Parts: sequence; C-alpha cells; structure tokens
Amino acid sequence: MAYVTVPKDFTKVKSKVVFGLTKRQLLCFGGALLVGIPLFLLIRGRVPTSAAALLMVFAMLPGFLMALYERHGQPLEVVVWQIVQCCFLMPKERPYQTNNAYTALVRQRQMEKEVNAIVQKAKKRSAGKNAGKADPRRKERNSGRHPQV
Repeated sequence: MAYVTVPKDFTKVKSKVVFGLTKRQLLCFGGALLVGIPLFLLIRGRVPTSAAALLMVFAMLPGFLMALYERHGQPLEVVVWQIVQCCFLMPKERPYQTNNAYTALVRQRQMEKEVNAIVQKAKKRSAGKNAGKADPRRKERNSGRHPQV
C-alpha cells in the first residue's frame, strides 16, 4: 500500500505549474537559458567547445541557484542581502541599551531635584541681595486716584 506524507504546515506547500516546477523556478531557469545558450553559441567558434560549455555553465549558475536554493524558507537573494547587511552595512558592535519605565522615572526625579535646587539657590541669593528693597523689575505706578503720602 502506498503512503503519501502530508505536511502539517500548508504554508510550506508550493503550487507546481509545469513539470513539477514552481513559477519562480520556471522564470529563473528561463532567464538562465536566455543568458547561457546565446553565450555558448557566440563564443564556441573562438574558444574550444569544452571551454565554451564551462563558461556557459558559470553564466547560468546564478539563475540555477536562485531557482533552487532556499534557506529557512527564504530565497537566495534574501539570504545574500542579509549577509551583506550583517557584514558590511550594520555596525559591528551593538551596545546593550534599555529604556524601561523605571529608569525614565528615576531620571525625571533627578532632573526635578536639580531644578528645585537651582530655584532654591536663586531665591536665597535674591533674598540676601535685596533685603529690604523692592523688586527692581517692579515699577511704581501712579494711577492718579490715590494721592501719594
């Protein structure tokens, strides 16, 4: 009796279009053929046939890799882009930083203490300097209603 394994996760099942290949694989293989065959036909008269075939294989290899290679459900170009980001674009050292609510409250309380200390210092200084004097910013107003005594 024949058994067929059915995957538990249906997101990993890919629909096959022709010859058991997906649309992505067909496009990549087609692109590789469009690059490789004309290259072979153009250079086979100038170089030996085995060298032309080898050059054709190397020219078609990226298309084949893009069609077939997959790592953790991600195609080759995504994996290569992640490697480029990791090695060249992102910083090498990632410092551990947190910004939780408790430290934000502690910083806020510390700033409030500093502001209160500055205000108290300014009040003491102005009280000692201007003892018995009116505030110089205040102007005496004569409204004309009450006579000056």
